[in-house]
Amino acid sequence: MSQLSYMEKLLDGVEIEWKTLADVTLPTSNIKWRDIDHTHRYIDLSSVSIETKKIIETSEVDATNAPSRAQKIVQEGDVIFATTRPTQMRYCLIDDIYSGQVASTGYCVLRPQPNNILPKWILYCIASKRFKSHVENNESGAAYPAISDTKVKTFEIPIPPLEIQAEIIQILDAFTELTAELTAELVARKQQYAYYRDKLFNFNEVEWKTLGVVSKIQRGASPRPIAKYVTDDNNGVPWIKIGDTRLGSKYVDNTAQRITLEGAEKSRVLKKGSFIMSNSMSYGRPYILGIEGAIHDGWASISDFESRLNPDFLYHYLSSGDVKNYWESKINSSSVSNLNSDIIKALPIPIPSIDEQERIASILDKFDTLTTSLTEGLPREIELRQQQYEYYRELLLNFPKVEGNA
Repeated sequence: MSQLSYMEKLLDGVEIEWKTLADVTLPTSNIKWRDIDHTHRYIDLSSVSIETKKIIETSEVDATNAPSRAQKIVQEGDVIFATTRPTQMRYCLIDDIYSGQVASTGYCVLRPQPNNILPKWILYCIASKRFKSHVENNESGAAYPAISDTKVKTFEIPIPPLEIQAEIIQILDAFTELTAELTAELVARKQQYAYYRDKLFNFNEVEWKTLGVVSKIQRGASPRPIAKYVTDDNNGVPWIKIGDTRLGSKYVDNTAQRITLEGAEKSRVLKKGSFIMSNSMSYGRPYILGIEGAIHDGWASISDFESRLNPDFLYHYLSSGDVKNYWESKINSSSVSNLNSDIIKALPIPIPSIDEQERIASILDKFDTLTTSLTEGLPREIELRQQQYEYYRELLLNFPKVEGNA
């Protein structure tokens, strides 16, 4: 069935009104903590997940000891939208678990008028691209962008009969539930991968060496001032920065910038296949270079290990829980604040036969592909389902406006 014929059948000649959110929601008011007579769960701006659109954490606040600032009591069926940094699109539907709890005044509370609009209809309408565009056009402030509740409520949405709202909600729910199921499956597979990874590295009888003995450990170097050495010349050397890594990726295979040959001489140039790890902040996460390039002093490198270590085996070992705990113990128990070369060199590493390393790597590669690949595996499937949901959401909410409507 074509898009047009489906919508025509769904509407069956019904004229759709367009109204602002202010027209179809009930007014809500702020309340002082001192006027609340018992302990509440507090929904602050970080409580709602940007990804899942659900409340993931709250804090307990005793009203007798709470600050004096105003807050909002929410109830089941309310839709809350974060008006601070609003383009993050942080919103959710309040269910019975959080009904009667306290939300930050940084949320606009959209309380549907009974017998006029369904809560999830509002939820899906503010998920739309039109609403995000409305937010972008009405937010203010550079350092702390925000949008007022009043501006949020000027957004116009179509108001079909409740039975049509319910039918469209049912269709969109099916897409979101499938995505949620796939996401839960991904979480379970990641836990399974971590379990088998750590189990496979639990050797009883195997030779152990320190990483510094079986490989070359170096710190990156940055030519200064770096702006002097950045070049648009295609013959320049790839300049590998943290921003060139991709979430969930095993490899770094392209860079946004290049530096001159002179700059590369003042840096650390690594061959393809070398490992790099950030030595501060999210330290210890390994990447394999899919290109030759120069690394700055925020990276540590591991190279010349091939005679003793299979690269995929080394990647999974460096990603293991034991190694992460080792890095943390060394940094937390010393005066150093980053992952320096001496700490990396001292890392104990098992050295089974190359055949055994390849066997272990082959098993773990399958889990890694399933849980991280953006071209295959669950992340790709989740991305496709999300795209499908967004396509049908925009289609099903795209009601024609009759001239003279609000």
